[in-house]
Amino acid sequence: MSDAIRAETVYIGDEKIQAYQAWPLDAGQGERRFPGVVVIHHLPGYDEATKEMVRRFAANGYLAICPNLFWREAPGASPDDASAFVRGQGGIPDEQIIGDVRTAAGALRALDGHNGKVGVIGHCSGGRQALLVATALPLDAAVDCYGAFALEPPPAASGLKMTSIKDRLGDLGCPVLGLFGDDDQNPAPEEVDRLAAILEGHGKQFERHSYAGAGHGFFATDRPGYRPQAAVDGWRRIFAFFDRHLGGKRLEV
Repeated sequence: MSDAIRAETVYIGDEKIQAYQAWPLDAGQGERRFPGVVVIHHLPGYDEATKEMVRRFAANGYLAICPNLFWREAPGASPDDASAFVRGQGGIPDEQIIGDVRTAAGALRALDGHNGKVGVIGHCSGGRQALLVATALPLDAAVDCYGAFALEPPPAASGLKMTSIKDRLGDLGCPVLGLFGDDDQNPAPEEVDRLAAILEGHGKQFERHSYAGAGHGFFATDRPGYRPQAAVDGWRRIFAFFDRHLGGKRLEV
């Protein structure tokens, strides 16, 4: 199988939501079927670093898409400006996020060569949102990378209006992989312990890994918090997890 991919901006659903999509050129050719992944961008926005993650999934045998969750509030704005505007508005309502991810998952399922399974992944606020949508949508796997404010709302000084999703976790419908940094404060290790206990109490499948010396944003190659050793191991775990639950090609990882 070739690792050649196609990647481009698309407009999905009845609302024509802006999204970035990438898929293997082999998709739709022959009998091979590929799983899908919805990438939820972080609070800094629909940026180039997130688009690179979409391309990375495609190069590894996935149909991948990232909806621009800020497109309604700041059409045509740069990621930094869109993020600043959305922060000023208190963030994006949870039901709107669920709807946009539902549309993105539907776009993946409509692609030639899709195998019928869709996972979701998010970092930072996107990690919280990956958990959120996995309680509301029929998904097959979810990855939460240091999702902030899942159990407790953000401090009032932040201006963000996120609410706890603790009461939704009993509705979680798929296995979850959580990747966290021991030096993070949002979420702090104690909050991750609480999340694990809540999910265990609901009988949910939660695979958790934490990294010493890593803080918030350790996957972000364009930020000071990048930790190569943790990020490399984290990506290995992500692909192994999605391969198991979505039917990817790298089952040997």
